Amino acid sequence: MQPQAAPVSPPQSPAQQQRIRNLIQQVDAAYAAGQADYKKGDLPAARRDFDHAVDLMLTSGLDIKSTPELQDEFDRIVDQINGLEMEALRQGNGFTPKTEDTPAEAAEEVTFVVDPNIVAKANADLATTKSDLPLVVNDYVAAYINFFANTTKGHNTLLHAFQRAGRYRQMIERVMSEEGVPHDLIYLAVAESGFQPRAVNRKSRAGGMWQFMPYGSYGLTRNIYVDERFDPEKSTRAYARYMKYIYEQLGDWYLSMAGYDWGTGNVQRAVQKTGYADFWELYKRNNLPGETKNYVPEILAAIIIANHPTQYGFDDITLDPPVLTDTVTINYSADLRLVSDIVGAPIDELIALNPSLLRMVTPPDTEFDLHLPAGTAALFQEKIAAIPVSKRDSWRYHKVTPDDTLASVARTYSVSVSALADANQLDTTSKLDGVEALVVPVPARAVPSSHTVYYTTRRGDTLVSIADRFGISLSQLRRWNKLPASGIRVDAGRRLHVAEPTVVRASATRTRRGSHAKTPSSRTSSHAAKSSSSKTTHKSTSTKRSTHPKTSTRAQK
Repeated sequence: MQPQAAPVSPPQSPAQQQRIRNLIQQVDAAYAAGQADYKKGDLPAARRDFDHAVDLMLTSGLDIKSTPELQDEFDRIVDQINGLEMEALRQGNGFTPKTEDTPAEAAEEVTFVVDPNIVAKANADLATTKSDLPLVVNDYVAAYINFFANTTKGHNTLLHAFQRAGRYRQMIERVMSEEGVPHDLIYLAVAESGFQPRAVNRKSRAGGMWQFMPYGSYGLTRNIYVDERFDPEKSTRAYARYMKYIYEQLGDWYLSMAGYDWGTGNVQRAVQKTGYADFWELYKRNNLPGETKNYVPEILAAIIIANHPTQYGFDDITLDPPVLTDTVTINYSADLRLVSDIVGAPIDELIALNPSLLRMVTPPDTEFDLHLPAGTAALFQEKIAAIPVSKRDSWRYHKVTPDDTLASVARTYSVSVSALADANQLDTTSKLDGVEALVVPVPARAVPSSHTVYYTTRRGDTLVSIADRFGISLSQLRRWNKLPASGIRVDAGRRLHVAEPTVVRASATRTRRGSHAKTPSSRTSSHAAKSSSSKTTHKSTSTKRSTHPKTSTRAQK
């Protein structure tokens, strides 16, 4: 594809040029602060700094797209932030589990000791192996079969990959059928990620189940809020389309696998150099990098073992159940804690169902496929309508219990009784008999301020609830107020430093389309007006067609 001509930007006045320079300096300073917090291991503080860097640009009033300096700065900052966040995800950041080594990573130290018995057994099994890919057994494939079957490390990593495959197999096979590629291309995920949708390669920053690089266009959205490389279905569709593209270029599935790992252009040059359009000839002639040499044999070994699990010691496989979700397409920013309140699912479950979401809120003013536990879409649509669109990134939803009063709920969320009553069209003296739920007008976290913000504690407050309310870390709250490192209790009436100057979260303060001035009472569901800004499906199937082939050298991973 020919590159598009860069848009011609209008001439800038000296004042505007200075404004742009000042903005870039502020953004760089915020990003540097985030880097420092990241290196100290304070991920919540780092995330706030990174949010601040991005929000400075988004709320500047300048047209980023038509200003090359700002577009370059925005792309650079977003790419660097995403890179650090991907590494944090790999390490485990408190919300997502630390990823395991993939079978390919576990097999990096395989010694190619050829066992004639393994070769003979695999060749015999080959006759009854069903695959829509061509299969062969040779010494290279047999070495991986031996590693996976006869070593503890190899067995365990492949076993766990097979188990996780149960979550996604039905979806992957459906997408493969729809895109017209062999079903057994599913086994590239064994080598790439072990079927872990948030796997990240710390060297190359390739990410997701299919390990797409962080740059390049594959029809996958990637910004400060989402990274669709981590969306199992959308990344699978992008992968299937890309594999079809590679096969059209190379005409051989083994070479196509090598091209996926090393780059199509590199494989084409190796074929032209040797005159052999054959993976095994390129292998024997050392015209492939080491990782790519190993890539195809380990995939073939996984296919053979998957077809004959008991014969290779994998009779203890219990597949994880398929991931079943309802999908609601929304175009507003919603805090996952609010979603959790409404559908009754733990936060970690919602994060696991939405692995492409990088923040605890969905992106504002753009469509996002929010995956919910199966059977909860109608409940979500009904209850979210009670929250003004512009408040869905901060307000909460509280299911009333027999012991609740307006005062007790207000204390729980650190809001005033009058604000709670007003949001629900109640009097401050109203009883909650017959009230099913309350919407809770929690203030947006990290409200823009030109000065240090203080908060006077109330009865029932804890350091944890205060930190949560103002979007700061517990360690930061303690540091600012010279509090001891242990304990969370705090006396009522104490004045605490809770925010630094100029902390901004545009995503929490910008007005959304379709916002309401008043919210209905949650006394009965009939009072909740339906929102027209979302739609529900039972699965997500839409993805943009990839317009650029993958040309990066993946062998650097």
